[in-house]
Amino acid sequence: MTITITSDFDGGNIEVLTIDGDTADLAIRADNLSDFYQWFYFRVSGAAGRALTLRITNCAGSAYPDGWSGYKARVSEDGAEWRQTPTDYAEGVLTIHAEPKGDSVEVAYFAPYSSEQHAALIERFAAKPGVTRALLCRTLDGRPLESLTMGEGRKQVWFYARQHPGETMAEWWMEGALEKLTDPGDATAKLLREKATITLVPNMNPDGSARGHLRTNAAGVNLNREWHAPSEAQSPEVLHVLRAMDETGVDFAMDVHGDEAIPAAFMAGFEGIPSWNEKQAGLYTKYRNTLAERTPDFQTRLGYVESAPGQANLSMSTAQLAERFGAVSMTLEMPFKDNDDAPDPAHGWSPVRSKKLAHDCLDNLAAMIDEIG
Repeated sequence: MTITITSDFDGGNIEVLTIDGDTADLAIRADNLSDFYQWFYFRVSGAAGRALTLRITNCAGSAYPDGWSGYKARVSEDGAEWRQTPTDYAEGVLTIHAEPKGDSVEVAYFAPYSSEQHAALIERFAAKPGVTRALLCRTLDGRPLESLTMGEGRKQVWFYARQHPGETMAEWWMEGALEKLTDPGDATAKLLREKATITLVPNMNPDGSARGHLRTNAAGVNLNREWHAPSEAQSPEVLHVLRAMDETGVDFAMDVHGDEAIPAAFMAGFEGIPSWNEKQAGLYTKYRNTLAERTPDFQTRLGYVESAPGQANLSMSTAQLAERFGAVSMTLEMPFKDNDDAPDPAHGWSPVRSKKLAHDCLDNLAAMIDEIG
């Protein structure tokens, strides 16, 4: 029996070029109206007991080709546990090897977080005591963009994730944050709710998520280059989140992402904004450094090159919020690869580790919440 391959489901992305026995040549589909591509997610059926060789042939032209070296694809036979599988990269071709026990196996760039999971996440936590649910807007594809708010403190804290929809570890992080923040027995969460009003946008880009995009929304727009001048036509997601932020103000903000190339979790800040000052920058640096002391799943050695004075990109949310509100603002990046400092050969970086890092981030914020705002 010939294997079959499909990505015709929520968040799916692959094009089948050829299938020859247990070997398939595939290609990743670019985001709508965009040249970005790197996210893949597909299902192989008729695979039981077969040694599959799945070749993604167009990786050299992907958004971040440096991300393929040292990377391992994730596979799941039950849709719940995602494990690393042997993966090689050479001459622009990513070759994924898998030997499923059952008939069907799913293969993805990282453990997916579907629209159905997202809807269930919103429903689950909106029902918790003290949580307020808000519809911020309808997206270009007509999907709801929603936030969840809790706490009664004067300090305004914002967490938002998945501006880039293929970075699914960001919504796993959000799930972990919501679990902790709504736990009535968690002393850290209780302290944060007393000191701050906390708003979370678990998925900034539901259209791109459903379409199987890496980086853009339905209009092919990178939302994290829209914060200086968002519009209803191109980036309603940013426009309405920013309007909500303007209503509350922002004292602390974290934009949650994933990075394709760097095998570590790290932060990017707001160096180079016009209004940069030592107090604001010092609080960001303290948060970053103390988080590294708190957990081996975060470090400060690897990361992005800092912007020169006056050269911050104000179209990006972290710089825009730091400049606009004087916020202690940051971008958290988690790896698609494993964390080289604390590797997990079976799972690599994973949903579990993403959720645990969210707990660490909240504990770290609670330790310095009195200094912020």
